[in-house]
Amino acid sequence: MSTNAKPYKETLNLPVTEFAMKANLPTREPQIQANWREQDLYGQLRTARKGSPVRVLHDGPPYANGDIHMGTALNKMLKDFVVRSLSMRGFDSPYVPGWDTHGLPIEHKVMKDLGSKAATLGRPEVREMCRVEAMKWVDVQRDQFRRLGVMGDWEDPYLTLDPRYEAGIVDVLADLLDGGFVFRQLKPIHWCTSDQTALAEAELEYHDETLPSIYVNFPMVAGVPADWLAFDGGSKPEDWRAMIWTTTPWTLPANVAIAAHPDLTYAGVRYTDPDTGATVRTILAADLVEKVMGLRKIADHVEVGRCKGRELEHAEYHHPFLERVSPIVLANYVSAEDGTGFVHTAPGHGGEDYQTGKAYQLPVLSPVDPAGRFTAEAPEWLVGQYVFAANPKVVANLKESGALYLEAPLTHSYPHCWRCKKPVIFRATEQWFVGVDRNDLRGRTLEQIRDAVKWYPEWGQARIEAMVSLRPDWCISRQRSWGVPIPALGCTSCNAQLLTAETARHFRDLFRKEGADAWFNKPVEEILPPGAKCSSCGGTSFRKEGDILDVWFESGSSHRAVLAGGFNLGFPAHMYLEGSDQHRGWFQSSILTAVGTTGKAPFESILTHGFVVDDKGQKMSKSLGNVVSAVKATEQHGADVLRLMVSSMDYADDVRISERSIKEASEAYRKIRNTFRYLLGNLEDYAHLDPATVDLATLHEIDRWALGQLNQVIRDAVSAYERFEFYRVYSRIYQFFSVELSSFYLDVLKDRLYAEAPRGPERRAAQYVLFRLHEALTRLLAPILPHTAEESWGYMPHGQGFPASVHLATFPQPDPRWDDPQRDARWAVLADARNAILKALEGLRKDKTIGSAQEASVTIAAPAADLAILQADRDLLATICLVSTIDVREGGSATPGPGEERFQVTAAKSTFGKCERCWNYREDVGGNAQHPTLCGRCVRVVSATAGGVS
Repeated sequence: MSTNAKPYKETLNLPVTEFAMKANLPTREPQIQANWREQDLYGQLRTARKGSPVRVLHDGPPYANGDIHMGTALNKMLKDFVVRSLSMRGFDSPYVPGWDTHGLPIEHKVMKDLGSKAATLGRPEVREMCRVEAMKWVDVQRDQFRRLGVMGDWEDPYLTLDPRYEAGIVDVLADLLDGGFVFRQLKPIHWCTSDQTALAEAELEYHDETLPSIYVNFPMVAGVPADWLAFDGGSKPEDWRAMIWTTTPWTLPANVAIAAHPDLTYAGVRYTDPDTGATVRTILAADLVEKVMGLRKIADHVEVGRCKGRELEHAEYHHPFLERVSPIVLANYVSAEDGTGFVHTAPGHGGEDYQTGKAYQLPVLSPVDPAGRFTAEAPEWLVGQYVFAANPKVVANLKESGALYLEAPLTHSYPHCWRCKKPVIFRATEQWFVGVDRNDLRGRTLEQIRDAVKWYPEWGQARIEAMVSLRPDWCISRQRSWGVPIPALGCTSCNAQLLTAETARHFRDLFRKEGADAWFNKPVEEILPPGAKCSSCGGTSFRKEGDILDVWFESGSSHRAVLAGGFNLGFPAHMYLEGSDQHRGWFQSSILTAVGTTGKAPFESILTHGFVVDDKGQKMSKSLGNVVSAVKATEQHGADVLRLMVSSMDYADDVRISERSIKEASEAYRKIRNTFRYLLGNLEDYAHLDPATVDLATLHEIDRWALGQLNQVIRDAVSAYERFEFYRVYSRIYQFFSVELSSFYLDVLKDRLYAEAPRGPERRAAQYVLFRLHEALTRLLAPILPHTAEESWGYMPHGQGFPASVHLATFPQPDPRWDDPQRDARWAVLADARNAILKALEGLRKDKTIGSAQEASVTIAAPAADLAILQADRDLLATICLVSTIDVREGGSATPGPGEERFQVTAAKSTFGKCERCWNYREDVGGNAQHPTLCGRCVRVVSATAGGVS
């Protein structure tokens, strides 16, 4: 007989696995990705899902102009969660990534690098340099997205510079022309004077600016109410003024009207100017008289009379510094909330002004060049001045002439260019537009938004509805080089524009063969549509016009170029997924072009995520020093850690990412990995056992409970995947790992796994459960942790029907054999009793009476309602509490009051001996003379094990 513990230790079934504790993700993940590419995993998945229902997430194209940032990484990881989870739900879900390779950011970078040399190059040379710049970043970003574990057709992505895609863009334009949506007009649009191009609403940011706020008295010429003239001692119309208020003095040279509200009450007021002593007569909204007079502390003002705004229609005034007489007109947007109740109207510099100008056939004046400087159409003293710099000169002129009533600075929100960050202006130029109210495009789009699209989260619907409801006509022309040209031909005889659906389709076919560069590289004579003739004068001589299409039009045409095009993905897509800023960007340009050309939305659902901010909720910026680099974070922590972090957050709100959040994700990842390692460590000798051959009758009650819990995890996680609530997937699975498994089931199971006979029914039953836990949880986590799931799956003892890669598998299904509501009710009682027992044991630990629960013997008193369950499951309760023995008796309180307990527990150190092999305190320790330090179970196992101690 041996008294040495070492031989007994060698008879234990301790965990063994090559699945490493240390993840070493920065090194291991690229190796796994290389295997995927070598095996063409994406191609295998397409083959495996062929014939299944199709669910396509259509990729919104990021700009190819720099390393990916954390916001881009968040976006791509969420898309990968969606695509992988759709595939594991059994759908055919191909993913074709794309890039927006045209546009000003790329062109701006090239022009900046060229410096003064840029002026010596033609458009073809600049475009070629832009192409090289764009493709450089496509390659860089492709590698970075792959490094994040994003699975897709990276060998054949879609690019907006691809001739196939460029043809698709012009095809959409042709259909919109066919539908009567596209027109050209002199109209005020947002204009960036720095980049010298028109801007769309989606290209604006709003920031506070301090601007001069001025009140100006415009001299009247005619139309002052006759009773006012008579009442005021026989004054003449030219003795009167109409007071306007504006925060853009530089637009006054373009003033051609003053707008009044037809139903507002206006007052004629006489006052003495406190600076000059002169008597002044002016008109303004009656409700604002006291406020405006109070601005200069004028107390002696007298109201001469009142009238409605409509009575002032067609009255005339003289411009304060130009030889121009203009009318007072009516407009419903005028209010008496601010200013004077009169609105200075310049149709060349404002959207509402323009609409009023159309109604009254007013001239559209815009004496400002593309660089924002006044042209020769402006007064001589303003020519060449930059508009914002000219504000003081305009104010000084008004003051000198006596027209200025008051000047004061005003800080308010003002539109800025999203690229150069400088203030923009409204400037009337000839531009191409898509009319959103033509053929009820707006109404039909809103109908699709409300009835045909599912929104995740739901508030996305209201957000885009509001934006589409209020948006003006869409300016689709840009004055740049790097993009797809608007294939308009200018008649050299009369300057009329030739652009029809027929001519557009001619150029579509040309671009498909030779790319859009053909427009810039070939003489106009070589590319003219057959029989091209000017519709105005019949001329046949044309020039190529220079505008390109808005990049939002380009990306918004992807439903034609990609979904309905050569990638065979199908129209409409199941989902578009982007940040919340795309409600006014890609989502909107896509649905407008799709409804205008097909009558349908290009997507069945929209998933929107928030912006990436730091842990204080601040936007990340280099100046604040709070930027977390996506590339560096991946290299340092591994993609799976970042993916786990993203999955844990509710993307509907802004997503807070910091070094702290990455560290928390690392700790959660370590918990998950170590649990997988423990499962695999106890399955090493299970490799050749077919789970189907396990006698399920050998499963313990706790095993059945664990499988029932797994059923619920499967249901909850798959349901959350179906709702794209990845944070609920993470929360549910991580809780299961931490609570039900690590802190309970796996802890309780150690005795059976380590100490029972290696191939005995007790241990095999436990291993069966571990196998089911491992393969189910690996599948459930595969969309979120693709590398770790693949690695862990590779170590699993596979039986029949398991694919080589977890990513070719589908989500597990709940097994109804383990659903038992009655057992769940019993386990609820056992769990409460266990908690009471563990609380009592903690006291014994604190006073050093015991070191572990195994040393304790427990007596628990339970109320009558629980007594039968605890008595029937006494041995099970002892097992799940890991104690030596448990005695159950009646006591406690079914409805405990203050100071009472449902269960009354007393615990003491066990009087039994400790088994040298399993460390349990058992009554039968010492009962075998050959193995006097072992319990009966260990004697049985050691005796039956070949090569055991004798």
